Amino acid sequence: MRVDLSGLRALVTGSTKGIGRAIAATLAQNGAEVAVNGRKTADVADAIAAIRAAQPQARLVPAPGDVASAEGVAAIIKAAGEVDILVNNAGIYEVKDAFEIPDEDWQRLFAVNVMSGVRFTRHYGPRMRDNGFGRIVFISSESGVQIPTEMIHYGFSKSADLALTRGFAQALAASGVTVNAVLPGPTRTDGVEAMFKARGQSLDDPKVERGFIDRARPSSIIKRLAKPEEVAATVAFLCSREASAITGSPVRVDGGIVMSIT
Repeated sequence: MRVDLSGLRALVTGSTKGIGRAIAATLAQNGAEVAVNGRKTADVADAIAAIRAAQPQARLVPAPGDVASAEGVAAIIKAAGEVDILVNNAGIYEVKDAFEIPDEDWQRLFAVNVMSGVRFTRHYGPRMRDNGFGRIVFISSESGVQIPTEMIHYGFSKSADLALTRGFAQALAASGVTVNAVLPGPTRTDGVEAMFKARGQSLDDPKVERGFIDRARPSSIIKRLAKPEEVAATVAFLCSREASAITGSPVRVDGGIVMSIT
């Protein structure tokens, strides 16, 4: 997918792997300068090297730091500088029995999946408003609409991201700044592949992938895991100048899992 992001600068949190890296690469491919973020400096350097290997002309800036704390967010903002595009992608998940999720796990997922987006948007939103242009995207999940029994705390955090999307969009009304959410379904990332590997399974076996979809997400229409690049293409469009009339909206890239027309 090609859109014109030339002259724009972006920050993509959690962009050293998976969906985040695909978003960073896609934004760069479409002309944006991109600040790449991850907790570890080495991981950020590796991600930048990988993107540049495929796109020698990519303009990339390292912005390492931990999104889970106010101090980490401040460090990332300092490294990234001013931006026109903010993609609140950083997120964590885990499978855990509903009645065995301790307070610290609820708080840990809330800190990364929700408060990081609050802090970045609170900083950049008013600056974008003053400039008369900006694009903010929260990476939510279909799990924020159809709460997974095996990951209630994750689903809760992604529902919160949808509330933030609508609330911040309203707060930035008539400003030239849009705020939207993208809701991926199950996606073939490094983390998902590792999860299957830990179970002694490989996603290279089509039966494993289809079996998971049929068992865990039977309402899927595409009947497969999405590719990170498919999610990234949707994000790139929402970040474009052409998407100026889309705001406050949840945009699903879930393969049809959510059984609703709204």
